[in-house]
Amino acid sequence: MSATAVHSLWTTAAEPIGKIDAPDIEYGQLSPTLIVIGAAVLGVLIEAFVPRKSRYYVQLFVAVVALAAAFAAVVGLAARGFGTTKAQIAAMGAIAVDGPALFLQGTILLTGIVAIFTFAERRLDPVAHGNRVDSFVAQAGSVPGSEGEQAATKAGFTTTEVFPLALFAIGGMLVFPAANDLLTLFIALEVFSLPLYLLCALARRKRLMSQEAAVKYFLLGAFASAFTLFGIALLYGYAGSVSYATIANVVEGNVKTVNPALADTMGNDALLLIGVAMVVMGLLFKVGAVPFHMWTPDVYQGAPTPVTGFMAAATKVAAFGALLRLLYVVLPGLRWDWRPVMWGVAIITMLGGAIIAITQTDIKRLLAYSSIAHAGFILAGVIATTPDGISSVLFYLGAYSFVTIGAFAVVTLVRDAGGEATHLSKWAGLGRRSPLVAAVFAVFLLAFAGIPLTSGFTGKFAVFKAAAEGGAGALVVVGVLSSAIAAFFYIRVIVLMFFSEPKADGPTVAVPSPLTMTAIGVGVAVTLVLGVAPQYFLDLANQAGVFVR
Repeated sequence: MSATAVHSLWTTAAEPIGKIDAPDIEYGQLSPTLIVIGAAVLGVLIEAFVPRKSRYYVQLFVAVVALAAAFAAVVGLAARGFGTTKAQIAAMGAIAVDGPALFLQGTILLTGIVAIFTFAERRLDPVAHGNRVDSFVAQAGSVPGSEGEQAATKAGFTTTEVFPLALFAIGGMLVFPAANDLLTLFIALEVFSLPLYLLCALARRKRLMSQEAAVKYFLLGAFASAFTLFGIALLYGYAGSVSYATIANVVEGNVKTVNPALADTMGNDALLLIGVAMVVMGLLFKVGAVPFHMWTPDVYQGAPTPVTGFMAAATKVAAFGALLRLLYVVLPGLRWDWRPVMWGVAIITMLGGAIIAITQTDIKRLLAYSSIAHAGFILAGVIATTPDGISSVLFYLGAYSFVTIGAFAVVTLVRDAGGEATHLSKWAGLGRRSPLVAAVFAVFLLAFAGIPLTSGFTGKFAVFKAAAEGGAGALVVVGVLSSAIAAFFYIRVIVLMFFSEPKADGPTVAVPSPLTMTAIGVGVAVTLVLGVAPQYFLDLANQAGVFVR
């Protein structure tokens, strides 16, 4: 073939392509995420260019200011009506800016600020070599117990990278519940998961346990991500698109034009059902629902406690937001297929979490199984498939996240020579030694148990009421039984703290800096306000409970 013939082939092949339109991005509506990601990138540059002595203060300042600014941006968007009348799809169909997205983003940012305070705590551990130390290892890259690690500790190094890592995780979490197509969902999943895998491995004490937790979380998380991605591929084969609206239209049979390349597979129900099952499996892994919960107790126990609190609160909020959007926006036409499966998952999650928690002897593992039971309670609201179901889940997530961060912040205070004293036997008589700390922890435990006048009661009541009205009465009965079982082990800890004799060699309660005090104080305040006067926040969740499609 001559050169001219080849050349003519190129030109004719290239002709039909018109000009490629520049993407149209609504930067104002994406500002909360952009602020957080921008600050995370700035945090990486701070690690490179700011002297080691000043990094901690600069990173803390940047992280708190960025999260506060992003929260202000969320409030600004809500005030301008983007949560209600002006709700729309932004970023060329990739991101939804609507009530549930803004409500959950606000919750994630507030929990992020409180979590950053616990990350920055430096008064709990005794001073090492004249330097104040935090919960994180001096040098993450060194082998546990090696000379390199000892030298780094002696030199007073601190792992200030945890702040940009937390910001990247929060940035991914902001996109996750707002994602409006499956690829954006997957990218957000990876953006917030990878920093969490790293953060889990950075505990200063119990280094090997911490690294084991990170490896378990990473391997199981990689499996869950792979399932999600395979499910996305199958859904693309089914609908010819990764966009939520298009998939929903194909499910409901409202498609006008069919992509000829996908004409044979479009509308194949096997692809739809298997694809949905795989994507939902990935999301259930993130919320810690049975039977995808195996990572939760080990990771919660091994990770540094501030990271555990952050992960337990914020990941649940982001993942349930994404699950709600998938089921309510993409799959309302498939309700009769997914509801029975979700019923089963909710029942075994509520009962499994509550029953196994009774046998736990470590306070962090106990809170891990408690979080699994709470995932089951929230699923009851998801199953309701009514507007009240959405608003009750939003309220429950907001209430639960502050109780969780507060509870884990209290766990960081109870210490013995080996660091945090997490074995339950060590907590005996804590109410005699330190009545205030024990009383605060008791408030959080009562909120977890759903006792009236706490946020836990209001959240459970809202979720169960929505489930009952949505035709899931039997589920509510199981939920109430699970709550009763769960109340047993929460109250057992309270009895242990206040009605047992303190041991002579028992742990002491460290006096924290104002940072941890603020985190615990905010947790207590939110728990009591949402329990005593929840109406304003229930109304807020109600207004925010409409998805844009």
